[in-house]
Amino acid sequence: MVSNLSKEEKEKKVTIIVNGMPHQEEKGEITYDEVVTLAFPDFPQHPERTYSVTYERGHGNKPKGILSPGGSVKVKDGMTFKVKHTGQS
Repeated sequence: MVSNLSKEEKEKKVTIIVNGMPHQEEKGEITYDEVVTLAFPDFPQHPERTYSVTYERGHGNKPKGILSPGGSVKVKDGMTFKVKHTGQS
């Protein structure tokens, strides 16, 4: 398969895994809301729902951790996120 993206465009994207599904995202940081929306597309319509977000395979100084509401983390190719509904409102 031949990609139509230039080398520069490819370098601006990374593949992250959210709940087992791959997603192409811009290099840089991703927010809690963005990760939850990738896992649960209806999240923006239900901001009262709470989720726990954990990640692994992140950058060297913080390879794993918890992403809290209002927070963000720098993404890296192959980084994995697990998003779970906490059942609280």
